[in-house]
Amino acid sequence: MLIDVAAAGVCGTELHFLDGLLTPARTPITLGHEVAGVVAEVGDGVEDVAVGDRVAVHYRHACHRCRSCQAGNDHLCDAPLGFLAFASDGGFAEQVVVPASAVVRVPDGLDLAVAATLCCSGTTALHAVGVAGVRAGADAVVYGTGGVGLALVQVLREAGARPIAVARDPQRLRLARELGAEVTVDGSGDVEAPIREATGGAGADVVFELVGTRETSAAALASLGKRGTLVYVGYSFDTVEISPLSLVVPEQRIVTSVGNRRSELVEALDLGARGLLRTTVDEHFLDDAPRVLDELRAGRIVGRAVLRP
Repeated sequence: MLIDVAAAGVCGTELHFLDGLLTPARTPITLGHEVAGVVAEVGDGVEDVAVGDRVAVHYRHACHRCRSCQAGNDHLCDAPLGFLAFASDGGFAEQVVVPASAVVRVPDGLDLAVAATLCCSGTTALHAVGVAGVRAGADAVVYGTGGVGLALVQVLREAGARPIAVARDPQRLRLARELGAEVTVDGSGDVEAPIREATGGAGADVVFELVGTRETSAAALASLGKRGTLVYVGYSFDTVEISPLSLVVPEQRIVTSVGNRRSELVEALDLGARGLLRTTVDEHFLDDAPRVLDELRAGRIVGRAVLRP
């Protein structure tokens, strides 16, 4: 189907492409993997979606036939039909073509610009919480409060956990508290001590690492309690040294979380429509993409930026 793009989110992943940390399957390629818009045309055999429908796009277009898909892990599809901005052209454009199976209807009342950001930030947060197996009452640290981090704070709150947000920017910490963080920690100083204090000395049950540097990884591990789980969501060019002994003795574990399932996009859009997953959206025109990317790199985007054609 052909979609008239209403909004495309600007994610830190775009910076990873520009910096060479990630390599697309081909170049040149159009960036933008967070897309929402209106169906303009449908191909033969498309029955579930019609012209004029408001839709969001699950950026990994799963085949629904491979071993991963059959196991319910369509986000790890072995033979995707497309992959926005990674292997097929993304949404920094006026229109985009995607398989009909990749789209999800946007609920009435949910702004398409907000829906676009939820395609990655909200869904990635939901998936990471599921990977971690967060329980009600858990002390859960969100290390980094960009788009995914702010969504994580809200998802954790809805799961009955106790979110603790870590960031260096005071404005982001204020927003995290408004969205449900019970404790905020200045990431420019000592992180372990205030987290230990906030958890009665026990340390966190789970830490979501959204930065992925050597420094933040060390602080995240030091903040973890017995049988705690460190969840890597973010990454950088850094490598991390880990002492197996320091993990074995307190029975800690390290897991990773990547992307999201199509079902998690459905859930994120529903939460957004019900006001349980909020996004601060900063809208710009498509021609402003280079400037917006520079603003994101400089850390001056609070919440999420979107591009409109």
